Amino acid sequence: MGQKHLVLVTCFWLLSCALLLDASPDGLLRINLNKKKLDKEALTAAKLARQESHLRRRFSGPRQSLGASSDDEVPLDNYLNTQYFGEVGIGTPPQNFTVIFDTGSSNLWVPSSKCYFSIACYLHHRYRSAKSKTYKKNGETCTITYGSGQIAGFFSEDSVLVGDLVVKNQKFIETTRETSPTFIIGKFDGILGLGFPEISVGGAPPIWQSMKEQNLVAEDVFSFWLNRDPDASAGGELVFGGVDKKHYKGKHTYVPVTLKGYWQFDMGDLLIGGHSTGYCADGCAAIVDSGTSLLAGPTTIVAQVNHAIGAEGIISTECKEVVREYGEMILELLVAQTSPQKVCTQIGLCVFDGTHSVSNPIESVVEKEKLGSDLFCTACEMAVVWIQNQLRENKTKELILNYANQLCERLPSPNGESTVDCNQISQMPNLAFTIANKTFTLTPEQYIVKLEQAGQTICISGFMAFDIPPPRGPLWILGDVFMGAYHTVFDFGENRIGFAESA
Repeated sequence: MGQKHLVLVTCFWLLSCALLLDASPDGLLRINLNKKKLDKEALTAAKLARQESHLRRRFSGPRQSLGASSDDEVPLDNYLNTQYFGEVGIGTPPQNFTVIFDTGSSNLWVPSSKCYFSIACYLHHRYRSAKSKTYKKNGETCTITYGSGQIAGFFSEDSVLVGDLVVKNQKFIETTRETSPTFIIGKFDGILGLGFPEISVGGAPPIWQSMKEQNLVAEDVFSFWLNRDPDASAGGELVFGGVDKKHYKGKHTYVPVTLKGYWQFDMGDLLIGGHSTGYCADGCAAIVDSGTSLLAGPTTIVAQVNHAIGAEGIISTECKEVVREYGEMILELLVAQTSPQKVCTQIGLCVFDGTHSVSNPIESVVEKEKLGSDLFCTACEMAVVWIQNQLRENKTKELILNYANQLCERLPSPNGESTVDCNQISQMPNLAFTIANKTFTLTPEQYIVKLEQAGQTICISGFMAFDIPPPRGPLWILGDVFMGAYHTVFDFGENRIGFAESA
């Protein structure tokens, strides 16, 4: 694929949503999510959002900080690339706002009528406290940093109408500054976070916690059903207070939340055609995030996926150089039963500091200059995993080194996504995640995303590279590609997450 296509694939679809408020006889609060056709404006907004790579949430304010260490912060890529919109009302009488339902954050924020110097505020609905009979002043200031832009504002309290439920005295943010271009072009007014209180700015309870405390829902759960049919008008449904049995088949498999903040749990390996990819064979952390469009995971595994499905990324000079210059040495050390964690240290590409490997500068034959040491250290560590997997298959030295070299060519593009041949989808292998000792399979039709642009169909891999170092990583982010295949239950009463095949 050419550079033009690589630009296009970074502009993944935006989903907008019209809210249908139905009084449900079964006590469930249903919010229908409808998709909007991809257009030029949506492409532009998605491209700007995608440029906010390695999203880092850093909160500051006179009374609030998330934590003393940056180790408590998990960057989430691709934050606003897929957007599920719904309408909520704030105040009495309700002032309506279109918000993103996002399990990767925990605050509710909308533009304030006191926002005077940000264009984004003038292009969206603004909350006017003077028009609400139930408004309560708070005034605590806050800032949320997203990578290439910020929102800043102050807290207020008011009633929030979600469907036909009224959440009283909900603490939320009135933004007075929105600096990211994404907020200007985006069709949403604000964000309704569905994460845990641990990552909420200012100690504001997420909306589901307020629903629980005020006894507004029958069960302490909410669930997502995402419709991945590109021709369907409905984008899915968000249900508060339970699950809709029409949305899934069989029973849910539940896993406990291992770290509150994001909806994080422990998962096992990723299998390609039934074969282990090795890197997460002993387990990896995973986050379920409705604000992420694709599946984001370690580059080491994504490169293997790309190789298996014929995806085209970029040719990494550093990776190929490591395989060429050190491949045989890595192979010999592994055959000699050297610990895989120490291989790259022994050959001098990484420095072991007693807890983990760190980079060590080497001279690049191609570049003729010292490059970032982490590139070669990372390339070596990936090569160790690849070669070790091939050794388990009893492959010859020539085949093993050739395989590692091919994987270097399949490394994802700098923007994360990789293109595939749409005509080859039927020949691609099934991919599967191991969760709670059960296999959750994704077919090629489920993990390949098709985009239509100017009458041309472009196919992209649903897997993108995303690396988080230990101790928080390796980390997977299971976004809409996975949530579309598997109906997802967020059980905040039992602190667990459930998955069942979508109906």
